[in-house]
Amino acid sequence: MNVIIRKAILDDSQSIQKLIQSYASKGKMLARSLHHIFEHIRDFYVAATETGEIVGTCAFKVSQRELAEAKSLAVSEEYQHKGLATDLLNAGIEDIKLLGISKLFCLTYVPEFFEKNGFHRIKKEDLPHKIWTECINCPSFPDCDEIAMIRDIS
Repeated sequence: MNVIIRKAILDDSQSIQKLIQSYASKGKMLARSLHHIFEHIRDFYVAATETGEIVGTCAFKVSQRELAEAKSLAVSEEYQHKGLATDLLNAGIEDIKLLGISKLFCLTYVPEFFEKNGFHRIKKEDLPHKIWTECINCPSFPDCDEIAMIRDIS
C-alpha cells in the first residue's frame, strides 16, 4: 500500500466531498458542500494512492491565536486500520505548530482514536463560542452528541 499524505489541491475537492459525504450520510460527520471545500482547500490534507485516488482527508481550522480544530477526518473503509488517520492528523499538527498553535481540539464520535493520539476529553462549554457557528447545520443541533477533546501540541 503506497499512500502519501499531502496538502490538498483544488482537483481533490470532489473526492474530498465524496469521502466526507460517505460519513455524513450515516450521521457520523457534518456534510461539507463543494463550495465549502473550495473555500477551505488550504485547510485540508489528503491521503492519496499512487494512482491519485483520495482515500483519506482531514482539515485543520485555526480558531484562536493558540487553538485550532481538527475537522472532517475520514478514511475510506478499505484503507482503515492502516495508520492513515494518524498520519493525516500528524501532518496537520506539524503544519499548525509552525503557526504557533499550541492546542488542537476536535468534536468526535470516535473518542478512542483521539485518546490513542494524545487527546483527552473536555466539556464542550470549555471551547470558544465561535466554534459553534457550523453547528446550526448539524442534524443533531441543538442536542450535540459529539465528544469534545483537546491535545496540547506545543
